[in-house]
Amino acid sequence: MSDLVAELAERSLALALEDRSRLVEMILATLHQQPAAEVAAAWDQEIERRLAAYERGEVETYSAEDVFAEARRIAP
Repeated sequence: MSDLVAELAERSLALALEDRSRLVEMILATLHQQPAAEVAAAWDQEIERRLAAYERGEVETYSAEDVFAEARRIAP
């Protein structure tokens, strides 16, 4: 562990529990972020893929009425 990382780790232990938790969440969030443009492009591709499958008749569809009726049936 580099000296800076060790120092930061040591200093973080002096923080209040709530502040340490917030710091951990902030650091973890940076490890899992994808650029917004990359995420948007992936969703655009998925939308196109699903729409094309629907238009080719490869997707079984259900009416909203049936979906909501089933949701009411299985919801507690």
